[in-house]
Amino acid sequence: MARADPPRTSRLARGTITGLAAARIGMAQLGHRVRSTPSAQAQADHEAALGRILFGALGQLRGSALKVSQLLSMHPGLLPDGVRQELARAHHQAPPLNRALVGRVFRQAFGREPEALFDHFEPTAFAAASLGQVHRAQLAGHGTVAVKVQYPGIAATIASDMQLMRTALRALAHTDMPLPASTVVDGVMAEIEATLLREVDYLQEAEQLQWFAQHAALPGVVLARPILSHTRAQVLTQQFLPGQHLQAWLATQPTQQQRDQAGQHLWDWFMHCTFVLGRVHADPHPGNFLFAPDGTVGVLDFGCTRSLSDGFRAQVTQAWSALLRPPSDPQRDALVLQAYQALGLVNAGLSVQAYAAELAPALADMQAWQMEPFTQAVFDFGAKTPPPITAARHQRVLGDHLVQVPGEMPAFERMWMGLMHLLTGLGARVRTHCPALLSS
Repeated sequence: MARADPPRTSRLARGTITGLAAARIGMAQLGHRVRSTPSAQAQADHEAALGRILFGALGQLRGSALKVSQLLSMHPGLLPDGVRQELARAHHQAPPLNRALVGRVFRQAFGREPEALFDHFEPTAFAAASLGQVHRAQLAGHGTVAVKVQYPGIAATIASDMQLMRTALRALAHTDMPLPASTVVDGVMAEIEATLLREVDYLQEAEQLQWFAQHAALPGVVLARPILSHTRAQVLTQQFLPGQHLQAWLATQPTQQQRDQAGQHLWDWFMHCTFVLGRVHADPHPGNFLFAPDGTVGVLDFGCTRSLSDGFRAQVTQAWSALLRPPSDPQRDALVLQAYQALGLVNAGLSVQAYAAELAPALADMQAWQMEPFTQAVFDFGAKTPPPITAARHQRVLGDHLVQVPGEMPAFERMWMGLMHLLTGLGARVRTHCPALLSS
């Protein structure tokens, strides 16, 4: 396994990498226009090429930039599918730190080497992600534990990396890619930056992990408990969870029954967290879940969670319930608009007539995709299509009427998209009951 130095923290070095990526995007776009004949395959190849350029730059930057790549890939409606799929590679592709740097982190956090803290500490990481890497260790009284070590210098790069990513996305906006309005992109990027600032504090993550382990454990879902005595802001020690990541587990060819069982556990857990507990895991990319042969699902990485207020959940319930009404229902548009305005998603002065004539047609495809699982008692996610890309003719309408506010909604949407992606990847058939909708 290749090893890496810590992420480059020099603003000049990181800016040069991003600038070169923006130039390569421009050159790729020019070449596409010159040599390409209009076809779906040519467009798909072009999107993948642009995604590889972006991922290549983010892979060199590592650190928080690679985490941005992960989070962007969890917004399927934001980027073209070919670009998004390339960015999704960041879920498992981060080279680990060398042993000396791991020791430096422990000396700064505990004043001691890891070998002095644990009965046994494996110097080679078994998992490497964007913000840190994970080592197995043995700890008296706890058995096998997982020790997450944050890469040095991560926190210092967040603000500059977000600016660099905005530069890269502006370069994409000058291509023929069907990107959303700039206000939508800005809202997503603001939420991602807030997420990163929370995730670099492992003490905060330990508190969240402890809360979820105490309150959100359901049959079929396993959550590790943190070991606070061996946790600091840059080192998190927790119980070790067995299992495989999604693609590795699928490679073992689990039966449809096993996939259905795992999918049901995921669905029930997310619905329970959302509508009963009012607190959700807001970073549900595949790298944060482990699948066992019996269908049990282990949930990892609680650095990004979000509390959902009673008012927010009530308005989401109203919006979903209204969207499930027949399009011919005379109250449908008014109820949806009322909920959207209460959530702060739509301009307060928008009339029902203007919503029905302008905004509803622009949102219709995404609304239908979002609500599709609730239209059947048992929904087959293996047949679910990718989320639709908003047509260019609707982009200005969305920019004129939608309001992007940081807070609950961006995290909730990312959670929902991530859950859809997981269940689709599983190909699971799930009983998609939702207590909140049944009681509304």
